[in-house]
Amino acid sequence: MTEDVVLQVGRDALYLMVSLGGPLLLSALFVGLLIGILQAAIQVQEQTLSFIPKLASLVVALMILGPYLLQLWIGFTQSLFLQIPDLIG
Repeated sequence: MTEDVVLQVGRDALYLMVSLGGPLLLSALFVGLLIGILQAAIQVQEQTLSFIPKLASLVVALMILGPYLLQLWIGFTQSLFLQIPDLIG
């Protein structure tokens, strides 16, 4: 197993992590930003108010994007398992 192969597998794994976590983090970011703007507009400075909307946005994002994210994860795992003979030898 050469350095190039290790770097390629690591690069693919990092890309998968960003692909899996990115949409969920972006949904929580946008909802938190909107709640923050709303709190600033009505001058309510309670930090716990943004927790439930963020959680709800994560649930909705998982419901919508879940099958796609699962297919990404399964595809990466299958390709990694299929590469095992080449990676060892």
